[in-house]
This record gives sequence, C-alpha cells and structure tokens, in this order.
Amino acid sequence: MDMGRHHVSKHILKRDSSIFVAGHRGMVGSSIIRALKKSGYNNLILRSRNELDLSSREAVRDFFSRFPPDLVILCAARVGGIIANSNFPADFIEQNLNIEVNIISEAQRAGVTRLLFFGSSCVYPRCCPQPIREDYLLSGPLEPTNRPYAIAKIAGIELCWAFNRQHGTRYFSIMPPNLYGLGDNYDPYNSHVIPGLIQKMHAAKTNGNLSMTAWGSGQAKREFLLVDDLAEACLFLLSCPDNCLEQLVNDESPPIINVGYGEEITIKKLSEIVQEVTGFKGQVDWDMSKPDGTPRKILSTTKMDNLGWKANTDLRTGIKIAYKDYLSHITKISPNLAEH
Repeated sequence: MDMGRHHVSKHILKRDSSIFVAGHRGMVGSSIIRALKKSGYNNLILRSRNELDLSSREAVRDFFSRFPPDLVILCAARVGGIIANSNFPADFIEQNLNIEVNIISEAQRAGVTRLLFFGSSCVYPRCCPQPIREDYLLSGPLEPTNRPYAIAKIAGIELCWAFNRQHGTRYFSIMPPNLYGLGDNYDPYNSHVIPGLIQKMHAAKTNGNLSMTAWGSGQAKREFLLVDDLAEACLFLLSCPDNCLEQLVNDESPPIINVGYGEEITIKKLSEIVQEVTGFKGQVDWDMSKPDGTPRKILSTTKMDNLGWKANTDLRTGIKIAYKDYLSHITKISPNLAEH
C-alpha cells in the first residue's frame, strides 16, 4: 500500500493557492477563471493549447515538473452535440482519454493532493430512474449517441477513484447537466440545444423567416444549468475541508457529485422560452426523423444540497444572459447579423 494512502490534503482553496485550470479558454474553464478572479484568487497557472499539448504525456510531465500547482481544475475536453459525437466517435474517446490520463497521473506525481475533474451527466445509463443519483453509475446501458464520450468520462472518474484509494489524494468529479451561458459554442453543426436554438431562432428572425426546424419531437426532458452557477459550485467544493468531502472521497463509491439546477423541462417548452427571449415570432417545426437522445435526464442534487449549495439562476434569466452573449459574439463576426 502506498505510504501516502492516508495523507491529509494541505491545499484547500486559499488566496495564495497556485491553481492550474486546464482548458481555461472553453466555456466551463473561462467561467471558472471569472469566478476565481471575482473572489480574489489570482495565482492562476494558465496555458493555451499552443503553449501546452495536453494530449502529449511528455509535454504534460514537463509542465508539472516546472510549474507544480497546489490545485488542479480539469475542464479541458473534446465536447460537442449529437452530430459531432456521431461523426467523430474515435476523436471523442481518444482525445478525452489522453487528456485525462496525462493530467490526472502527472498531477499526482507532482504532489497535487486535490483535483477537480469535470464529468458529464451522460455517464449515467440511458434509462435509469429519475432523478439520477450518483450510485446509478454503471447500472445500465449508455445512450448510444454519445457512448464514446461517456466511456472516456467514466474512465476519468475511475482514474480519480483509483488514485484516491492508492495514493490518498482528494480527486473528485463533478457531474453537471446540460450547460449553457457565456462563451458557449454557437456552431450550427456542433452546438448543444440552447445555443443551437438561440442561433437558429435569431437567424430566422433576422431573415424574416416564418418558421425554423428543430430536431426530434420536442418531448424529451432536460435539466439546464448556467455555467457561472457551476463555477460557483466548484469554488464552494474546492473550499470545503477534507472532513466535509468524506461522502465524495472514500473506498466504497466513486468520487462523484451531481451539480444541477434541480428542475427539468421539455425541449418544446425550452424552445418557447428561447422564442420569447430572442423575439422570434414564427413557427417551430419538429423534425421527427432526428433523434431525441435520452428521453429524460434530471440529476439528484441531494449530496450537494446536504453540503449547503444550490444554484440560483432560473432558466429564463440564464437564457437572457446567453442571448446577450450571443449578440455580442456575432457582432464581433459581422455587425449586420446582430441587428434585431
């Protein structure tokens, strides 16, 4: 057994903690940076993709040997919607596995005792009971449309758990629902549902179209969380002393915790809210030939509730924030596109 098996973490989140945020330019990573800076944590270690290739074990090992941080927040991942997952399954599993193995392994070798890894609610079985509890992991078949990505994320969870058991680290994983907000991806082929609807409805309104098409039946239910609420949850968890995290870091269960809003909504109802926010007055045609994905998905947040944290941004308010960000985004690309 490793001599460090019962090591107690010295580094919970402190003002002078050196924090490596991997993937800081993505939607989740940039929200983490905003939250850290807002709260006065400025000793941040940041590297762009050009500065550090996270898929290279040699590069990651060299980085940790030269700049060993106190804490690691692993946001970096290859992500995308149903289309991207369907077209590039090998890329999704290979790239995510490489990133996870390199960072988690080299962080432990560099002496990092606390690490936060971002999973995804897609790691849970497609048709498991609702709301989804953390102990439903690996209790049934996955959703086929994103299976390679989900399996990569499950491997990351298992890696964190294995290091905790063998080396006494405090590595744990957050399971968020569908995320949206500042810095989202509005690519029409690779975006998730909220940015996809915002982009399509704004374009339809701008072009004077009487209708627009959305995928599926609209009856699937989803839970959505504003990414800045997720960032606040991360800071909350990283600030928790070790004795508060025993429910997450133990030998009996994987070190995962759901972080969600706690409410679900049909995609059809979601589209109505996006219509109101964007001002699109036309009709939404549902393309029934396209998949709905998992029929229903809402996370149980009992563990997070017991720790004393809840999300506070309702969906309509969050979509207004997201739409304002989208208008700012397209204004930079083409001012004419933002006219409304």
